[in-house]
Amino acid sequence: MTKSRLSPDLYRVVDANLNRLKEGIRVIEDIMRYRDNNKTLSKKLKELRHLARVNETLELLKYRDSINDVLRTSTKSELNRNDTMSILTANFKRGQESSRVLEELYKLESIEYSENFKYIRYELYNLEKEILLAEANESE
Repeated sequence: MTKSRLSPDLYRVVDANLNRLKEGIRVIEDIMRYRDNNKTLSKKLKELRHLARVNETLELLKYRDSINDVLRTSTKSELNRNDTMSILTANFKRGQESSRVLEELYKLESIEYSENFKYIRYELYNLEKEILLAEANESE
């Protein structure tokens, strides 16, 4: 087995972004599921969330240090949401950005993982367009 090229500091980056990606998808999924009763979109989002995984979970946990996260405090923009559209938008962006970070980092370690996170990112772009345009049409 080859030695990992991800350092403990990079394991922290992977862990944070993996959590952020799943959390962002989950917020959107729950809105589609419980507010809209949209089985199709809920199922797509759930499938994406389940793809957002790696096998090295114990390594990630070993290096997690959320207590000492230098940006743990929320910014003002993170505390303000005007409506459901702003919640959906923020969580799509959160998921897309996190999947991009994971895609890039895993180029050091696993092309398979990297391609998986790229796939998730592009699916989120497509779902963002579909969901946010529908949301905008409903509010007109």
